[in-house]
Amino acid sequence: MTARMYLAKGREKSLIRRHPWVFSGAVTRIEGKALSGDTIDIVDNQGKWLARGAYSPESQIRARVWSFNQEEAIDIDFFIRRLQQAQTWRDWLAKRDGLDGYRLIAGESDGLPGITIDRFQNFLVLQLLSAGAEYQRAALLGALQHCYPDCSIYDRSDVAVRKKEGLALTQGLVLGETPPDLLPIQEHGMSLLVDIKQGHKTGFYLDQRDSRLAARRYATGRKVLNCFSYTGAFAVSALMGGCEKVVNVDTSQDALDIARQNVELNQLDLSKAEFVREDVFQLLRKYRTEGEQFDMIVMDPPKFVENKNQLASACRGYKDINMLALQLLRPGGILLSFSCSGLLPTDLFQKILADAALDAHREIQFVEQFRQAADHPVIGSYPEGLYLKGFACLVMS
Repeated sequence: MTARMYLAKGREKSLIRRHPWVFSGAVTRIEGKALSGDTIDIVDNQGKWLARGAYSPESQIRARVWSFNQEEAIDIDFFIRRLQQAQTWRDWLAKRDGLDGYRLIAGESDGLPGITIDRFQNFLVLQLLSAGAEYQRAALLGALQHCYPDCSIYDRSDVAVRKKEGLALTQGLVLGETPPDLLPIQEHGMSLLVDIKQGHKTGFYLDQRDSRLAARRYATGRKVLNCFSYTGAFAVSALMGGCEKVVNVDTSQDALDIARQNVELNQLDLSKAEFVREDVFQLLRKYRTEGEQFDMIVMDPPKFVENKNQLASACRGYKDINMLALQLLRPGGILLSFSCSGLLPTDLFQKILADAALDAHREIQFVEQFRQAADHPVIGSYPEGLYLKGFACLVMS
């Protein structure tokens, strides 16, 4: 018999609004036997059925909802339906933008909490981030084989968040062919190399696709500084937009080497690209001391906020690094600044940039706003799905 999770009185409201999480503080008791990852029924304090979800006894998110339909079983057919629904939207996007790399499953927003799947050509890269996702691994893999019989599957569930769910980190080939060391994908006319086995996340930052295209439009004739450049996708786009020069800065020599290969792969002028292995904070201060100036700076740092306790220090970090960037921009210059910290609201990030401009003694205008690409959707009942935000700032003086 399926175990039942009872919620405290009044704590059912978020589920009635179809939010997919149940926090530990909302739970009064579990009736029946439930192991980590088990599918359970979630009920209110009177026993009224609310949802069916995955139990995670070691996480503050005690349950993640699979379905709000009492008649829906969580089996291989369930995962096939979710995959097919998600693929319909990605097919349209791929055709519109000429893509062979995209996010197929964006966790909760695609009705599969704790599951991320990116597709790079015929390689599906999987991240299972919750106890329920891991528990359903066999059913999910069966559904993937059914829907994508020609695709290989590679596991990149080697992320620290699994520890919060009591899970070990896993990585490696699941099915089919081992991916090559570098796999080219197409994006808005660019060929970009993806390191599936060793790269960040699942190998590439697909979520910045639209922002990279915007950077191309701003880059014409400008001297560009690409901070936290990783494998140089922003630089390739800037070069395709006709920038005068682009300086890529990253602490990883491996990433910079791939960035160089990306420039060459797209048959762009390598003499216009520079690759600097350096800490961005230190290099910006060095440039300021030397009087170095740029016409455009891309500021796309890693996540500064892992939990709410880090928010204040993260705000200081974002303010400091954007202040330094603004001090290096000529009047008429453009700052493209981003945050991928989901716990940092968009309006607060905009305020940080405005405060950074004041401290830098620069006047800016916000001329464009960015978010994650459309293959990273945000379901209406789960606003937390919006994590990436960015602004184009025009330096007035």
